[in-house]
Amino acid sequence: FASAPSTGLKDVTFPFNIAHAPHESGYYFAQQFNFLGVPDVGYTGLQPRPDSNGKSIVHAAFSSFQKGTTTGHPNCHDGADGGSGVSCAVDIEGDYSHTYNLVVETSGARTWKGTLVDTVTGSATVVGEWTLPSGAGNIKNGQLGFVEYYPWNGQPSHTCDSLPKTEATFFYPTSKTSGASGGSIPKPYEYGDCIGKAGYSATQVSSGWDIKVGF
Repeated sequence: FASAPSTGLKDVTFPFNIAHAPHESGYYFAQQFNFLGVPDVGYTGLQPRPDSNGKSIVHAAFSSFQKGTTTGHPNCHDGADGGSGVSCAVDIEGDYSHTYNLVVETSGARTWKGTLVDTVTGSATVVGEWTLPSGAGNIKNGQLGFVEYYPWNGQPSHTCDSLPKTEATFFYPTSKTSGASGGSIPKPYEYGDCIGKAGYSATQVSSGWDIKVGF
């Protein structure tokens, strides 16, 4: 955000559109966020899934990688990517053409809730909720998002030209926190061992970036 209170943000909304992403598991479209007073990040975002019973399925995730994070929410479990933290997820029947908001907001002392909102229908689904350890404050201003093909994480090697094609739009974040304004995203860049070899492009659109990758 161009301006944000020094005490941090009490909420951030991250909009995503995956209208042109194939309905297959493999990709994670995510935004990261940090908290004042503790070192480790949180993630929230969308993952496409195969259709089920003729319905398209949208998978949303909300996780903390901070040691000492606790949860009692039924959509959540301890651990994040094999390490400390808490992971939460939910599947909904959702139209891929709709833009979805992932809303991260405080719901109590050091407690944070993630909600998936269909911006067309207004339908809201809680993804999960967790509590950070003592010393944690509000959300720090400024972080990064990513597009990850997670099946490669468990493979000893891969070839760049085998990356499946996908597309997603990351829109600029917003916040209702007093004093927060001017949310934006710098031009997304390629990272990893397939730079220049994976069909990547990032094109600026109104209030966001359209990212294409794969073949």
